[in-house]
Amino acid sequence: MRWRVVRSLLGASIVLAGCLTAVYSLAQTSRDWDRCVGKDGATLDHQIDACTIVIQSVGETPKRLALAFIGRGSLHMIKGDYDHAIQDYDQAIPLDPSNALAFNNRGFAYWSKGDFDRAIQDYGEAIRLDPDATLAFYNRGSAHAAKADFDRAIQDYDRAIGLNSNFTQALLNRGFARAAKSDFDRAIQDYNRAIHLSPDVALAFYNRGVAYGSKGDLDRAIQDYDQAIRLDGNHSGAYFRRGGAYVIKRDFDRAIRDYDQTIWLDPRNAAAFNDRAFAHAAKGDFNRAMQDYDKAIRLNPNYANAFYNRGSAYVEQRDFDRAIQDYDQAVKLDPNFAPALVNRGFAYATKGDCGIAKLRKGDRTGGNADIAKARLLDPGIGF
Repeated sequence: MRWRVVRSLLGASIVLAGCLTAVYSLAQTSRDWDRCVGKDGATLDHQIDACTIVIQSVGETPKRLALAFIGRGSLHMIKGDYDHAIQDYDQAIPLDPSNALAFNNRGFAYWSKGDFDRAIQDYGEAIRLDPDATLAFYNRGSAHAAKADFDRAIQDYDRAIGLNSNFTQALLNRGFARAAKSDFDRAIQDYNRAIHLSPDVALAFYNRGVAYGSKGDLDRAIQDYDQAIRLDGNHSGAYFRRGGAYVIKRDFDRAIRDYDQTIWLDPRNAAAFNDRAFAHAAKGDFNRAMQDYDKAIRLNPNYANAFYNRGSAYVEQRDFDRAIQDYDQAVKLDPNFAPALVNRGFAYATKGDCGIAKLRKGDRTGGNADIAKARLLDPGIGF
């Protein structure tokens, strides 16, 4: 089994209630303004319609029109309509270029569309206009983290936490960024602070569990996954990670139960099928293992690790031809997959003259060639 290190990152945030409150505080009490800001309990679509009426009305000042556009943009954001939200923020900014909220929220829309560079630009402008904008620092940090620029992300989270020491989300995300840099001890410190502030957040325990697991402290990791599951019984990631910890501890029955639950919650999780197959194979139950590997590969035909693991299961059953076919596919998908190369080399060698025959014909996929390439890729690989 090849282990993945995956942590969860909280996303950027948008100012919604604060924005609409600002709109209402500056508005005359009219039916359309009331409905635009949701004062009368209108649906989102009715709120959007009311904001449109306000925008099209005559006599509003530029700043008040800007707030109406920001309000409507925020409503589009709630609906997940980021393109229309951006159009509204584009309209608001020329009307009131000093409005940091418009830049922050447009940055959120770009972040949601995966355009992290534009998001960072907008968050930067929001910070320039309001240097104490805690949320803008947090959001920019999230955009940097999404780009895997963890040093800059940590700098922004530092600023956000400096402005608000009780900002649980920023602590969690700084912990994530530190863990991504393999600074697990400091990540755990951040998760500890977040848990102290918000002891009912499953994600904090889950992420701390991943950090403990990465340090090899499996018992503490399992304790944290237990707590994450108690807080959120549908946290498929916690079941999946706890299953992985049990595999390392060679408690395959518990691992399989956790993978069962993961798959029940997330039936398209190819990794859960792959890892449950590994646990079944470790118990010698190759029929179930093969069923799970087949399912993992159907769900993700580009899953090199599943081909590698299924190939290894075929080796255990001494079906070297099928093993070689799976190692072939694993190497095709990942040409630098050293374990697949070395295992394919040994499969050829175990078959007898197959590898030697290939080498004599000039086919460099033969056993010795595979082992030599694997050694070049990973000089410390075991033989």
